[in-house]
Amino acid sequence: ANYIGTSTLASAHLPVLQKLKLGQKLNEGKTKQIFELVDEPGHVLVQSKDQITAGNAVRKDQMEGKAAIANKTTSCVFKLLQDAGFKTAFVRQHSETAFVASRCEMIPIEWVCRRIATGSFLKRNPGVKEGYRFTPLKMEMFFKDDANNDPQWSEEQLLAAGFELAGLTIGRCEVDIMSKSTVAIFEVLEKAWATQDCTLVDMKIEFGVNVTTKEIVLADVIDNDSWRLWPAGDRSQQKDKQVYRDLKEVTPEAMQMVKRNFEWVAERVKLLLESQVKGRVVVLMGSTSDVAHCEKIRKACGSYGIPCHLRVNSAHKGPDETLRIKAEYEGDGVPTIFVAVAGRSNGLGPVMSGNTAYPVINCPPITPDWGAQDIWSSLRMPSGLGCSTVLSPEAAAQFAAQILGLNDHLVWVKLRASMLNTWISLKQADKKLQECSL
Repeated sequence: ANYIGTSTLASAHLPVLQKLKLGQKLNEGKTKQIFELVDEPGHVLVQSKDQITAGNAVRKDQMEGKAAIANKTTSCVFKLLQDAGFKTAFVRQHSETAFVASRCEMIPIEWVCRRIATGSFLKRNPGVKEGYRFTPLKMEMFFKDDANNDPQWSEEQLLAAGFELAGLTIGRCEVDIMSKSTVAIFEVLEKAWATQDCTLVDMKIEFGVNVTTKEIVLADVIDNDSWRLWPAGDRSQQKDKQVYRDLKEVTPEAMQMVKRNFEWVAERVKLLLESQVKGRVVVLMGSTSDVAHCEKIRKACGSYGIPCHLRVNSAHKGPDETLRIKAEYEGDGVPTIFVAVAGRSNGLGPVMSGNTAYPVINCPPITPDWGAQDIWSSLRMPSGLGCSTVLSPEAAAQFAAQILGLNDHLVWVKLRASMLNTWISLKQADKKLQECSL
């Protein structure tokens, strides 16, 4: 077995790690090597190489520093997706040029998602003009076969292939999960890159079957070889591998330009992990007897990464204090959503809504005795008031997250991943039920 530790050039933010004991080399591609980890069963080390290729390695060059750039890009992208709630093979960045991942058996399909028509799509679809915008997104798949130039496949071909990997047969359920996941992953990265005024034009991803859990997960890498990125939507400013593909002649000066583009992406991709505009939820409760109800709202807000403040106040008994608290949160410029939790006669929601331009959500705690009557004080608002009413505390937090997610991509990506995971769980439950019925 070999040993590998963190590079002596390792970034200051990377922890000092023990040397990893490498087992056999499991695979080697054009841009990376994969080794089994002796002391971490079910895990592998993905080691990037300083090689850049195009046209199934018809063009191939060394680019000093590319391994570190690619590894940094992939690690940031996978961290964003994992924090959002997507299932991926990524475990942790190990060094400047390598990361640890769950061991997977790879599904030999490249899933391509397109927002804007360009590249090979135009060649395969003459008459479509470059720049045509796909809404909804255009999905394509290609069978990984270098000898035949990665031919395009249909869903029917993929189903007919009947791949069996790590004990899982790739059938209709699995194909649908990968298809839906590809769209969700694209939308999340598109939203994230938009915060840097950068258009995600198209991208390719791959999935694998986790050999331990038997789940389909996003695997392989997502780096600057995986997508087209146009700053300000301008193709002439493209920063991705297309610049290398388009070179008429590979000169040292040209390779320096390509490297600068890759470095630009690696620096910007770190910013995708940061919120541009951080908002908050302020829960006003009429009485401490409502604390348990409010804690559910706070916990749900926490799952979206939204700070949540709990305050006690009665608009009936202390209207001046209600307005003072309102002013306190309006005065610092932080986007705020107020949630009014008041049983019996809800005065908090209407008073807040009539005196602030910020959103107000009524979330009254319903009691079995008078609940049916009390709820009308939240539903029947005087004219000029715009507060909504959401009875479930978790749903009130989700509604607040949807509002804040309009301007905070880190909240939005959690909502998008949650939608996907709910859909996947239903799909898998249906598959299990069908298997039982059969």
